[in-house]
Amino acid sequence: MLRGIDVSAYQPSSYDTDGLSFVFVKATEGRSYTNPRLSAQTKTARDAGLVVGFYHFLWPGNLTAQAEYFVRRAPEKRGDVLAVDWERTGEGTHASNKEKDRFLRKVKELRPHNRVLLYANRDFWLNVDTTSYAGDGLWIADYVTAGKPRVEAKWRFHQYTDDPLDQNVAAFSDEAALREWAEGA
Repeated sequence: MLRGIDVSAYQPSSYDTDGLSFVFVKATEGRSYTNPRLSAQTKTARDAGLVVGFYHFLWPGNLTAQAEYFVRRAPEKRGDVLAVDWERTGEGTHASNKEKDRFLRKVKELRPHNRVLLYANRDFWLNVDTTSYAGDGLWIADYVTAGKPRVEAKWRFHQYTDDPLDQNVAAFSDEAALREWAEGA
């Protein structure tokens, strides 16, 4: 199974890439936050030759503006993967199913040559989601055995722990298959 991590401003700009095939870097949140370590964290992943993804923490409302904000700030390179992080905000709210779906479609429209994923935790996928729309694939968070999330849906990435940082596996036979999928948008 391919291993990867996701990083945000809480992690250093330079991080250990040994044994990794991919890294997701938090790019943006809402319509005003950009990860101050975005460029440096991206450089670390690219220097290691990893598949790179970027994610946006979705807030309710202003979906077009959020999508435009995200794609303006996330580096643009064929083979990069884009994701929406759909969960509760610090205020306890969350984007609706309709908003989540519109955001995914808008990002895909703005970046048609990039894969676009939905990141959701198991509770959101099972109890909040009503459309099962995940763009080009599901990135599921369920803190159990790596590669064995407790969902029936086909998933591409599985976040299985956040200790000591967010660790993930990918459902691809090898790194070449991951790259081929990522570049085939």
